[in-house]
Amino acid sequence: MSLNTPDINEVLNESKTIAIVGCSASEHRTSNYIAKFLKERGYTIIPVNPAENEILGEKCYDALNDIPTETTIDIVDIFRANEHTAGVVEEVLEWNKKTGQNPVVWTQLDVSSDEAEQKAEESQIPYVKNKCIMVELERMN
Repeated sequence: MSLNTPDINEVLNESKTIAIVGCSASEHRTSNYIAKFLKERGYTIIPVNPAENEILGEKCYDALNDIPTETTIDIVDIFRANEHTAGVVEEVLEWNKKTGQNPVVWTQLDVSSDEAEQKAEESQIPYVKNKCIMVELERMN
């Protein structure tokens, strides 16, 4: 499978807004820690979690497609179990059709699935497989 894998350094340098699907309000969860890290690094974060109204002082959305279409999303960072990843890629595809954007799908460690990878490749969605966004940012500095 030849994924549409973008240059990670380029993605991280050029991106400004990151939607975090599966972001937790609990400071003990990795998704919350990384969202806070990204926010401290100057990224705009958009938490996506139907169980929350606000995370880290940011409005939380039930689903990716509930985010206002005038919002530019550069990366969709997924913190969901791997069986949900393909569904998130489907949401990204809907977002792309609705907005004309094509954000990078970023799957955290052990979050990717073959089905998600295949959907991303068929739809020409840039896809980062099983990489921690925080580790990759640290590596750049």
